[in-house]
Amino acid sequence: MGGTAARYSMFERLDLYAKVQRPHAVKFKDLEEVVNFRLIRNQIHFDYRFDYLRVTGDTVLVPITVQIPNKEMTFKATEGVHSGVLNIFGRITTITGRIVQTFEDVVNRDFPETLLQASLKGMSVYQKAVPLRPGLYKLDLVIKDVNSGNVGVVNTALRVPRYDESQLAASTLIIADQIERVPARQIGLGQFVIGASKVRPRLDATFTQADRMGFYLQVYNLGIDEASHKSNAAIEYRIRKDDKEVSKQAETSAQLAQGGEQLTIEKTMSLASFAPGKYKLEIQVTDQVGKKTITTTGNFTIKAAEKVEEKPAAKK
Repeated sequence: MGGTAARYSMFERLDLYAKVQRPHAVKFKDLEEVVNFRLIRNQIHFDYRFDYLRVTGDTVLVPITVQIPNKEMTFKATEGVHSGVLNIFGRITTITGRIVQTFEDVVNRDFPETLLQASLKGMSVYQKAVPLRPGLYKLDLVIKDVNSGNVGVVNTALRVPRYDESQLAASTLIIADQIERVPARQIGLGQFVIGASKVRPRLDATFTQADRMGFYLQVYNLGIDEASHKSNAAIEYRIRKDDKEVSKQAETSAQLAQGGEQLTIEKTMSLASFAPGKYKLEIQVTDQVGKKTITTTGNFTIKAAEKVEEKPAAKK
């Protein structure tokens, strides 16, 4: 995402995306009524989070991520396949009640009979990214399980930050279970896509020792060196457990994706050498040109990897 061409491509796509996402005729009228009439229905429990990534001085990309336990869904069996369907309705309004964005989606989950029980222990993750101006908004989010009719509702504030161009700043730190590059035609488009990368958040930030953990961060307003015409920053990664430093690494901006005064950090790491427990990831970025420092932190948890029981060998 660090390249200039990629950023301009993203601006163009976001402009088109914003036009497409203007308030439209609502398809899920029953879910809109839940919002309009403040109906309280919490039959489906789910987690959610917001992230904030600067696009321009007055536009912030806000990925809204929802995580629903599969056990909250009702599945219907047809020819050995168990299918679940969720209708999702979201509406973003200003504090005066003006509708800014409305989105609707259908999430389908299909599992074969042999995998159903294991799948019920997992999660379904959905994301909608919307471009917004800095300010205070309200988000109404309604999820309906089509097979059972159960509904879950969230009404919450959405505080979109303003990125002062004179200050060293950063996006939210995203702890992810998947970070990978996407094909050129998908840059800036689709669920979990930020620029040229797919970044899927792990909402509870809980992993096992067998997992790889990813983290993604954008840093803004770095000073530009007059000689190299590039930013010059030092980055330190620290991991702490019970306030004790257990890991430390360092690198420079020359080793990372740069785009003018912006720097993108996207990493994955093995957790095999870490003991189970609660940890804090600390990323410190020092702008060597502007002589400024910014530190961002995120918490995560590691659990012991599940042991696979070996079946006894068949007797001959």
